[in-house]
This record gives sequence, structure tokens and C-alpha cells, in this order.
Amino acid sequence: MDRLWAPWRINYVAKKRQKKCVFCQCAKTKGPGQVFLNTKYCLAIVNIYPYNNGHVMVSPKRHTRDIGSLNQEELLDLGSTVILAKKILDETLKPHGYNIGMNLSSAAGAGIAGHLHVHLVPRWRGDTNFMPTIANTKVISQSLKELYTRLTKAAAKQLSYARSKSNKKIRR
Repeated sequence: MDRLWAPWRINYVAKKRQKKCVFCQCAKTKGPGQVFLNTKYCLAIVNIYPYNNGHVMVSPKRHTRDIGSLNQEELLDLGSTVILAKKILDETLKPHGYNIGMNLSSAAGAGIAGHLHVHLVPRWRGDTNFMPTIANTKVISQSLKELYTRLTKAAAKQLSYARSKSNKKIRR
């Protein structure tokens, strides 16, 4: 029998489920970790239990499970942050496509049903293979630390570019 070692998964398997919301905890954290993009109302984090390499999530900072409870500014920022996170992933990983979506409630598959979030899962032609079907195993090709570092650098570059563009508009 062949074995595929994935020791980093033990934290998920053996972990006692937190009562604290992971998105709220990430919003409070100022230092490095999962958050690679922080906007006025939202944050983008690296999913530490990814479906595919580059799997990130965008969430409003305000704790809510209901997309209908977001005000206009929060909703606009959520959409803009999803677009910016996709742009950062495009630049960093150059995927061929994406699965982007929300699972609203545990009945819809939400692992964290209490806090609204959008999944961005980069996809590449040929990224599906026999492993999930035969071995019920998904191979992730990049470390989370390396991914976080690359996304953080790309986010800083994108935000710097956006600021310089808005300053040019104001000066005119």
C-alpha cells in the first residue's frame, strides 16, 4: 500500500472545534498569519484547509451569516475585495479558471456557517486526477507559508498601484 503523508492535516483532524469565529479572530489579528488583504469592511485570508492550491476566502469583518444584512458599503467592498483577491491570485499563481462562491448555511455545505464568506478556488486545466477518486486524497503543491508570502507581496503591490492611480485622479 502506498502512503501519502500530510502531517499538517493532523491539526484539523484532531482539533477541538473552536467556539470563536475564525474570521472574527483574523480581523482582530494585526500580525502576519492568514490575512493577506485587508480593506475597510472586508478581509481576504488563505484557507488553511484548502480544496486546491491558492484557495482563499473573502469575508466581511462584521460577523453576519446573512448576505442580506450587509449594507451597501459592505456589499460593494465584499464584491471589490473578491475582484481584487482574484487579481492577486491571477498575478501570483496564473490559474486557468476559478470556482467562486458562497455556501450559505450548513445545509448548503458551509463549514463555518455563522460568518458569511466567499470562496475563491483557483483551477488549472488537468488539476483533477485519480487521487481524489481512487484514494480520497487531494495533493496541494505549495506550502501555505509560501502562498501567504507571495499573496501578501502581490496585495501590497496592487494596493500601492491603486493608491497611486487615485492620487493621480485627485491631482487633475
